[in-house]
Amino acid sequence: MSDGGGKFTALSAELHDYIVAHGSREDGALARVRESTAALGDLAVMQVSPDQGALLTMLARLVGATRAIELGTFTGYSAICIARGLTAGGTLLACELDPERAESARANFTDAGVADRIEVRVGPAQETLNALLAAEGSDPSGFDTTPFDLAFIDADKSGYPGYYESCLELVRAGGLIVIDNVLRGGAVLDPATTAPDRSDGDEGTRAIVELNERIATDERVDVAMLGVADGITLARKR
Repeated sequence: MSDGGGKFTALSAELHDYIVAHGSREDGALARVRESTAALGDLAVMQVSPDQGALLTMLARLVGATRAIELGTFTGYSAICIARGLTAGGTLLACELDPERAESARANFTDAGVADRIEVRVGPAQETLNALLAAEGSDPSGFDTTPFDLAFIDADKSGYPGYYESCLELVRAGGLIVIDNVLRGGAVLDPATTAPDRSDGDEGTRAIVELNERIATDERVDVAMLGVADGITLARKR
């Protein structure tokens, strides 16, 4: 119990393991993605955890997502989870900056049996979003201009404010924007990291703090911030 009257349970590593064991159903394909990504060393922290993956699948199913977009695919764990939650015939547009990571993701999609549901776009995520926003009717570049039901933001943190605004335009009313890493390991509370006048601060964390403040009072969306993993914000477009 917190001093402010809020109720929460602090998670130990053992309690988190319990949540993963009882609240997610990681199959062999997802386990292989997790294990092969772990071999990348420190970069593996960019991958979502199994409990996050289970949440993404659940959210996609709850909103009845037929069309989804992901910004920051990495090796594909989260994309597989989203794709598995789509309705029959649903598609996911997966945006990844690094061509090598995109190729790894494609192989993992095939292994998981979801390659037919996922289109990978390699390049800066904001460029893809801008192309989608500029498209009208039948876009000659091959973009489907149907509004998205679900957007998952997990790319470079300094780009989060722009990604959020673009996704808000691209998602249908009643659609959901899911934003990862909104706590930045607790750094959102550190003035030395987030103060705009500190040249030694972290640009990505400052961008997330700014976005967190914006969404908290954004009347265009309904919002809930979850203490899952490194923090996840759910923003439902009104």
